[in-house]
Amino acid sequence: MKRFDQINVIPFIDIMLVLLAIVLTTATFISQGLIEVNLPEASSAEPLQETDLKNLEITINSDNEIFLAGKRVDPQNLSQALQKIQAERPVTLRVDKQVMFKHFVKVIDLLKRNNLEQFSIVTIESNEQ
Repeated sequence: MKRFDQINVIPFIDIMLVLLAIVLTTATFISQGLIEVNLPEASSAEPLQETDLKNLEITINSDNEIFLAGKRVDPQNLSQALQKIQAERPVTLRVDKQVMFKHFVKVIDLLKRNNLEQFSIVTIESNEQ
């Protein structure tokens, strides 16, 4: 009987490379579409719920650019787009902490003017009490 002194690892390497390609491909899809926002801190911040991910998202980044569902809009177009949204639809606001307060108030005013009063503001939990 012939004794095996070596193991062929090439099939194992092939499988590992395929798995690595799958992981890298899915990882890039997950990170796409996020707008860089440095969220303010709040002691009463709650973790994001799964239902929050289904909300309409309005984001204001540090350059005071407004994004509706990940697409950049100007305030006039935001007003027109909000008129088409159902009043029951929840809205999530993500606002960079460097944004001037007047831009934040302008978006809140547009929401209220279009009867979209079911909104939440995303913050991160602060360590201070």
